[in-house]
Amino acid sequence: MSEVIMNNLISPVVLFFILGILAAIFKSDLKFPNGLSEALSIYLLIAIGIKGGIELSHYSMESVRGPILATFFLGGVIPFITLFILKFIKMDFKNSIGLAATYGSVSIVTYGAAISFLGKNNISYEGFVNALVVLMESPAILVSLFLLKLAEKNKESAQVPSQVIGIIPTSLRLIDKEVIRESIFGKSILLLVGSLLIGWVLGDRAVPMVKPLFMDLYNSVLILFLLNMGLVAGQRLPEVKKHGVKLLLFGLLSPILFGTIGVFVGTYEGMSLGGATLMGVLAGSASYIAAPAALKTSVPEASPSIYLGLSLGVTFPFNLIVGIPLYFEIAKFIQ
Repeated sequence: MSEVIMNNLISPVVLFFILGILAAIFKSDLKFPNGLSEALSIYLLIAIGIKGGIELSHYSMESVRGPILATFFLGGVIPFITLFILKFIKMDFKNSIGLAATYGSVSIVTYGAAISFLGKNNISYEGFVNALVVLMESPAILVSLFLLKLAEKNKESAQVPSQVIGIIPTSLRLIDKEVIRESIFGKSILLLVGSLLIGWVLGDRAVPMVKPLFMDLYNSVLILFLLNMGLVAGQRLPEVKKHGVKLLLFGLLSPILFGTIGVFVGTYEGMSLGGATLMGVLAGSASYIAAPAALKTSVPEASPSIYLGLSLGVTFPFNLIVGIPLYFEIAKFIQ
């Protein structure tokens, strides 16, 4: 196990991430232009989406139905487990919802690093898993916001009698159109789903055009992105410390719990060692792109310093250094 972690630790993507953290801690003047940071995010979203679509075109829907349902299951159940755990930490409800959405969703970059880890160790995996990344982005966000609206409506109904607008009671108008729009048509989901559909429709016909940029250069661009993420994570670390040891432990231990559940679910669905590992990565990672974007407009009372600081400052580096090889070892043990 220690050898696997060490091999992962000395990979270029992890070392450049650590370099970014050190630059932030020692207050270096290193920084990425906003435009470049945005461009790198867009690149990774398109690359993962289109590769997933191309791979998905090689499979019948019958063969991927089980893993797809498993993905929706993970995206739906993790928010409930998160809220249950945070109830014992005595976290307020709005911030608990923020963490439920964040930890139920996925980290695209952690997934990308896991692919690099498997490639370095010559471990194969089902190509359709790239498509599962896209499918797991939205369920947790929608479930978490649904629970928030449900709680708010129940609180209102205890004070004011239910009113009817047209034929729909206000108590049933749980998620407004803006929430749905943010969750489905936000930048991250739009690029991932759009790229996935394009890759799925075109299949191998798209490879000659997309391979030079979105496949051959993927790992090199990932290094640049992780250097920038290291800078951001290093800046967020002090914010996490302000919220106490219990929250810090949640950021370190919950990925192990969720990742283990993901590995078991992947193994139950008959996925390979690499595929089950990636299911663990999907379940154990936390979003810092799609979920925060939705939370910013839908739950403004939730503090970004908590959900973004914890996901980016604690869980992301933990997964990058320890989590990915740990999920691999758990999958290997189970299989």
